[in-house]
Amino acid sequence: MKTVTERKINKLKLTAVKIRKHIIEMLYLAKSGHPGGSLSAVEALVSLYFVHMKHNPKKPEDPNRDRFILSKGHAAPALYAVLAECGYFDVSELKKLRQIGSILQGHPVCKYTPGVEASTGSLGHGLSFGNGVALAGKLDKKNYRVYVMLGDGEIDEGQVWEAAAVASHYKLDNLTALLDRNYLQIDGNTEEVLRLEPVKERWNSFGWHTIEIDGHDIREILDALKQAEQHKRQPTIIILNTVKGKGVSFMENNVDFHGVPPNEIERDLAIEELELVEKKLEALL
Repeated sequence: MKTVTERKINKLKLTAVKIRKHIIEMLYLAKSGHPGGSLSAVEALVSLYFVHMKHNPKKPEDPNRDRFILSKGHAAPALYAVLAECGYFDVSELKKLRQIGSILQGHPVCKYTPGVEASTGSLGHGLSFGNGVALAGKLDKKNYRVYVMLGDGEIDEGQVWEAAAVASHYKLDNLTALLDRNYLQIDGNTEEVLRLEPVKERWNSFGWHTIEIDGHDIREILDALKQAEQHKRQPTIIILNTVKGKGVSFMENNVDFHGVPPNEIERDLAIEELELVEKKLEALL
């Protein structure tokens, strides 16, 4: 990965704002979906797809491509917006989210959507799937890497920890998990629903290399991804400290927007906020 200039970082921040605008518009039009966890995942997805990962929208089934698996499948709007902006399909498709016959269903479906590696949404399964893809890469002597994004509420699932043990046992150093640590799940604060802390120490105890960063700082994310790529004989998890609903003031840290789309007034307010940020970033270029 080449050195990323400050100008490039600002362009990536602009892309993140564009993705957030897409998310708000998609969910408003669909009248259903999950804004909170989609908005918190944006910087990580932008960093992966626009800088770090080896992929080609014109060759979505290239056997040497890096793979991304969205285990927290309810954040599909963020992934769809990124895939569209990368060129996997036309941006106009975003307006058809959750419609009958659309290639963009409420949770990712690999059969329908170019660029989607795994059908997800039943929480807890993505890391196991990622293990299989990573192990296959090892056996086939391929150089691709596998990235799996988990939600912090999702890791209440016992299967996640079975998968964590397997990844460590097989020394899957071509596998990187990204934990969207926004402290909120559908029923409330993660520490009240089922305490997760100390999260970093838990993953360490399962034999993982752990990195904890600001999940909205693009430079920190890129540095962590590079560290993960260079680390050998262990899988790596990057704990992304994030804000649920990031970028929209009334959605931030608001569990009510876990799975409730914006109404028209909320959509307008959100877009207005994001466009103000957009103008400030454009002035820096």
